[in-house]
Amino acid sequence: MALALHSPAFADGSPIPQAYSHDSGDVSPPLVWDGVPDGTGELLLLVDDPDAPIRGSFVHWVMFGLDPARRGLAEGEDPAEASSGANGFGTPGYLGPAPPPGDPTHHYVFRLLALDQAIQPREHPSYAEVAAAAEGHVLAEARLIGTYQR
Repeated sequence: MALALHSPAFADGSPIPQAYSHDSGDVSPPLVWDGVPDGTGELLLLVDDPDAPIRGSFVHWVMFGLDPARRGLAEGEDPAEASSGANGFGTPGYLGPAPPPGDPTHHYVFRLLALDQAIQPREHPSYAEVAAAAEGHVLAEARLIGTYQR
């Protein structure tokens, strides 16, 4: 079975409910996954908005150190075993969708990576630092894309 990522709050390619937006207090949506490969040492979750009007993409969530036995995150959960990297505001934790008013629909890419070992980045690392630390250690990857428009 391949690694798969889902949310009970929205289907792949569908709108993320406003309850999980920046305007509603940055509460992370519930996520569920299965198919974690044998030999996984850590799970990593990355969320970004490639449609943001900036160079590259805007980072909404960086979480690493998730227990490979875990099968999801509850709404707003900040698991004790995991650590957070810096979001686009430079702070740790989830940052909900907040595209500029009037922008077309933005796409939010949730990436779950199964790594063959734990990574050891510095405290509150950037998306790029975590992705670089994971390079060469990815056993499997699953994606879930949500949309949002103000």
